[in-house]
Amino acid sequence: MEKHRDFTGRKKEVAPLKDAIEELLKAYRLKDKFDERRIIQAWPEIIGQTIASRTSSIYIKEKKLFVKLTSGPVKKELIMNRSKVMDLIEKQFGKGVIEELVFL
Repeated sequence: MEKHRDFTGRKKEVAPLKDAIEELLKAYRLKDKFDERRIIQAWPEIIGQTIASRTSSIYIKEKKLFVKLTSGPVKKELIMNRSKVMDLIEKQFGKGVIEELVFL
């Protein structure tokens, strides 16, 4: 008996779903936007609920994270600890997703 051949052109090895999704996002050049959305959604988890509650808006443009705050003292504290905030973001999302933090 002749074995059935696979003519679909698909890879034979099984890839974990996470890896498959990563490849898909890269192929369609959506990875950066996806990572940006994840950072914005995770802001309260990254920075803590107290500071997140004093954040009026947050957005990313050209790898810069813009954070508008409603409290002057919180803004000063974050400016002084900018490198710590960057470390938290990089630890969770990797280097290069965000290159600069701007507190407004």
